[in-house]
Amino acid sequence: MKKHLIIVEKTRNGYSAYSPNQDGCAATGATREEVESQMREAIAFHLEGMARLGQPVPEPHTCSACVEVPAQAH
Repeated sequence: MKKHLIIVEKTRNGYSAYSPNQDGCAATGATREEVESQMREAIAFHLEGMARLGQPVPEPHTCSACVEVPAQAH
């Protein structure tokens, strides 16, 4: 099992997500849990398709980090 970074964003209608490791893999959901589940399925489907076509399955290549930035006074 490999970990794949997904970016989850709150929208007006729920949540959306995409994976910077897998071009074109995106999902939407009403809740964060739903969109994460949809992304798990989308990435697995994408990788299975690549393997069936004989294409190399790429290794995850991105990571995440949070940085602190001082608040700007206006």
